[in-house]
Amino acid sequence: MRERDDLRRDSLRMAVAAVYNNQKQARRELSDDEVVGVLMREVKARRETIEALHGAGRAEDVSQEQAKLDIIAAYLPQQLSGEELDAMVAAAIDESGATSPRDMGRVMAVLMPRVRGRAQGKQISEAVARQLARRDLAKHGH
Repeated sequence: MRERDDLRRDSLRMAVAAVYNNQKQARRELSDDEVVGVLMREVKARRETIEALHGAGRAEDVSQEQAKLDIIAAYLPQQLSGEELDAMVAAAIDESGATSPRDMGRVMAVLMPRVRGRAQGKQISEAVARQLARRDLAKHGH
């Protein structure tokens, strides 16, 4: 506020309001994981807005939404690289005993608590599906 950074102030106020609203709804203090989940939803909402604005050709609004996204994302845990995520997926597959794409739910149950807030849900599910399909093909020799 002292820096007169209105965009940063407004973005952080929006994030704090989202956490506050979720706390009121839950009628209790949110855990750190739950706060990260709220911030992840805020980031996801910004990404969806950016896609919509981009499709509408509103470049100026896209850059403002991207700036908001960047501000909120700075408060999230360090994001996993593709290699780190792939390694964690492989470990979760081994740990869960999954052998085919039908076992995706078992893998996700093991994996999600470990990667929550450090990767997007879509990115996680795609990595799991890709590795399960690859293992299924290798097992059946196709």
